[in-house]
Amino acid sequence: MPVRIDDVLYEMARAQAKAERRTIAGQIEFWALLGRTALDNPDLPIDFVRDLLIAGAEGPTLATTFVPEGQRS
Repeated sequence: MPVRIDDVLYEMARAQAKAERRTIAGQIEFWALLGRTALDNPDLPIDFVRDLLIAGAEGPTLATTFVPEGQRS
C-alpha cells in the first residue's frame, strides 16, 4: 500500500536500512513497531524496547541460557 512520507525521513530510513540490512519499507515498519511498543510501555527505556524486539526476532536458536550471577562458573 503506497504511503507518502517526508523526503528526509525516507533518506534516513534508506541509510539505516542499508546499515541494518533491511528494506526501506522494513526499516520504517521496524521504527513504527518500536514506537508503538515504546508508547505501550512508557516505563521502559527505548534502547531496552529495541533490544527486546531484536531478540524476539532472532528466535530461540540464537538465545543464550540465563545463568544467575551466583551460579556462574
